[in-house]
Amino acid sequence: MTTGVAILGSTGSIGASAIRVLDRQRDRFHVVALTAYGSGDLLREQAASLGAQFAGLVNGSNDMVAGNGVRSGVGPACLIEAATHPDVRIVLNAVVGAAGLEATLAALRAGKRVALANKETLVMAGELVRAAAREGGGEIVPVDSEHSAVLQCLGDRPCSDLRRLVLTGSGGPFREWPPARVAEATVEEALRHPTWRMGPKITVDSATLVNKALEVIEAHHLFDLGYDAIDVVIHPQSIVHAFAELVDGSVLAQVGFPTMELPILYALTYPERVCDTGVPPFDPVSAGPLTFEPLRRDAFPAFALGVAAGRAGGTAPAAFNAANEVAVQAFLDGRIRFGAIAGVVDDVLDAHRPSPAADVETVLAADNEARTRAEALCSSR
Repeated sequence: MTTGVAILGSTGSIGASAIRVLDRQRDRFHVVALTAYGSGDLLREQAASLGAQFAGLVNGSNDMVAGNGVRSGVGPACLIEAATHPDVRIVLNAVVGAAGLEATLAALRAGKRVALANKETLVMAGELVRAAAREGGGEIVPVDSEHSAVLQCLGDRPCSDLRRLVLTGSGGPFREWPPARVAEATVEEALRHPTWRMGPKITVDSATLVNKALEVIEAHHLFDLGYDAIDVVIHPQSIVHAFAELVDGSVLAQVGFPTMELPILYALTYPERVCDTGVPPFDPVSAGPLTFEPLRRDAFPAFALGVAAGRAGGTAPAAFNAANEVAVQAFLDGRIRFGAIAGVVDDVLDAHRPSPAADVETVLAADNEARTRAEALCSSR
């Protein structure tokens, strides 16, 4: 009997990779539900080819996806409908940004496994997400290559065996640029990532290194480590995905050529491993020399802002994430400079007064307040 899967964000880069993975694993999994933000034609094609029962379009109408025996849903509620579908056992959440939070919570409360590629979920409401998993019997398995690497290094060891994590990052397109040049980068330059092919928002986050700050916060919640025990190092080759230092001083690393298909597959099959992954064999010689560099905080100030928000806790990470989402979109729209992204986020965090993230309403209120303030700042620059 095959396992039912829902893919939230099926038309994005992670969703497309997941479909390739699942196509090779049809004897183990079948796709029950799909959602997309606005690519109705592609979503309808995916649903038909995969035999999905449900297709949801966040920004569109029913007639854009209905037909061929596929039940449709529209609006943000379709994410929760797909995530809690009774025939779904695993929810791959590849939604971009804060929009993925409520679907993750609903899936965990319904006892599902959440293969989590939507890092903003844990950034905004890590404690609430963990509580939802405990209450509903669901589980969180990371899809990010760095966190998947840590999970693979841990094996069946408890998180208490970890002393320190070192997450790696490519450094993005501006790794060697001077700070003044980085601040004036164009949209085209920011979207030219040297290693990964991703959507525009996450690609800009990789250029500002906000993505690494989000991953630090995510690692804090996933592996129950303090922020002093989580480091980041720049690794341009993107071959080593993370180092896990154990309490006895041993250091384990997970290596492989850059591909999201392996961490996606591992999140689906965890803790088991399967054959026929489609991932080519690793050749150390062709990997070439591996180098590591410190993260240049002077050129990428948004990284430190994100980690500081994580340390502050409460609603501060939600405010950081919301301000960044607004600022990144303003940059993509040509309304602010690349260097202004960190400035907008900094000003929003300066004005924000963190409170305990006691419930979803509090988190979403902080998110909304930060978006409003960030939008006003972007309009005035």
